[in-house]
Amino acid sequence: MRTFWNTNSTLKQIEEWQPNCWIQVTCPTDEDQQLLEERFHIPDYFLSDISDADERARYEYDDGWMLIILRIPYVKEIRSRTPYTTVPLGIIHKRDVTITVCYYETNMMIDFVSYHQKRGEGFTDYVDMIFRLFLSSAVWYLKRLKQINTLIEKAKHNLDHNVNNESLIALSRLQDSLTYFTTSIRGNETLLAKLKFKLQVDELDADLIEDVNIEMSQARETTSIYSDILESTMDTYSSII
Repeated sequence: MRTFWNTNSTLKQIEEWQPNCWIQVTCPTDEDQQLLEERFHIPDYFLSDISDADERARYEYDDGWMLIILRIPYVKEIRSRTPYTTVPLGIIHKRDVTITVCYYETNMMIDFVSYHQKRGEGFTDYVDMIFRLFLSSAVWYLKRLKQINTLIEKAKHNLDHNVNNESLIALSRLQDSLTYFTTSIRGNETLLAKLKFKLQVDELDADLIEDVNIEMSQARETTSIYSDILESTMDTYSSII
């Protein structure tokens, strides 16, 4: 599914592409991919890289095109082995074309659009939009971490009443999720540090980058704390079993 957004003063959906608009592509169909490759002539391997669930956070240039891959939080079905994980969000740019591509429908991107529409805010340029996506990802890591903490406390409560393998397995799965979070957040931080020297950053962008750094640092530290708590809890109850 693709959506075209005018981003000048607020996010306003438009019927077709216009120069400097934002093309948002979610769970791209064959038709979407054909449009991007044939009309805009983006390098064909960009989409295959973004579709790789394990693709790391990074950027690269090819024939004037810039590809940025950001790792964002994603919640699978609750019965999944790792209900909380991360997936790639691709940001593609060249001159007056800005495209985001994600092969998953995420709450983060739904909220990103809704938030800016409610505030009546657009983006000053594509650089502003890129760093606002970084900020949104950091905020959503913190939101998901709160949910994970709730599940940790619930599992600990269950173990206090009945020490069993099922509850320990649930904690193990949350530990896997935290590992994904740690790796992805660190990758995003490294990517951000590089981009602030590669993109044309103005004073407003610099302030935004500082906000992103604060949120990312908090998300990374929170992930580390929860991971330590989980490891200690699992060691304690495993010894009982």
